[in-house]
Amino acid sequence: MRVIVFVKATADSENGVMPTTELLEAMTKYNEELINAGIMLGGDGLQPSKFAKRVHFSGSDRSVIDGPFTETKELVAGYWIWQVRDMDEAVEWVKRCPNPMIGESDIDIRPVYEVEAFDEIMTPEIQEVYDRNAARVPGR
Repeated sequence: MRVIVFVKATADSENGVMPTTELLEAMTKYNEELINAGIMLGGDGLQPSKFAKRVHFSGSDRSVIDGPFTETKELVAGYWIWQVRDMDEAVEWVKRCPNPMIGESDIDIRPVYEVEAFDEIMTPEIQEVYDRNAARVPGR
């Protein structure tokens, strides 16, 4: 199963406080462990939301909202995409992670929908386009 692991933002990450050299080294080693185990498919840290844009949808209307966004606890500071056996394996890997922030922090793990979840509503035409697109996406 694939999961996305979200490192939640903190006031420090939203203020652009960079990690210490020790934390950067620990996270680099952790990422190497994930890669060596065949778990990590991708991941990156994200810049503070003051550099972000949010697009709001209301019917056919779209509006753009400039960051920063105020609800820090709802923001993401980084992510990984992992391939794991099950959610228990993902939890075990997250427990091994160095604390990604200087102070207290949270990491959320969310399963990714696999195409099989849409079997009941998938038409042959949609499947054909999906397969064609999936073949063009790196790492899929």
